[in-house]
Amino acid sequence: MAAQAAVDDELWDEFHRVVNMTSRELADWLRTRDAGPETETLPDQAGTPTGHDVLSILRKRRSDVDTHDAEVMQKVVDRVHAQRRDDLEPTGGEDHWRRRLMSLGHDPLKPPS
Repeated sequence: MAAQAAVDDELWDEFHRVVNMTSRELADWLRTRDAGPETETLPDQAGTPTGHDVLSILRKRRSDVDTHDAEVMQKVVDRVHAQRRDDLEPTGGEDHWRRRLMSLGHDPLKPPS
């Protein structure tokens, strides 16, 4: 029961609204993002540390979320809102901007979940 107190309803809901990629989509993106002729990253280690944290949270039940996860959730919500309009309606932009957001689990071309 104490673990559930690590994240309140508002943060839980907003995180899952801004993270509009499924865990599978995010895992595939993290592997694709780091794939290239000069990178030899192991598939399970590909991507950013924050991307891995988001992926881990997406695979958890709410009761398993801890304080670290709640901090990551807040960081992701803040980053996405800093770079997007509040309505999160699908919008195009520079490729590097979309790639950066997708590494957080937010695809700006998809509607919010």
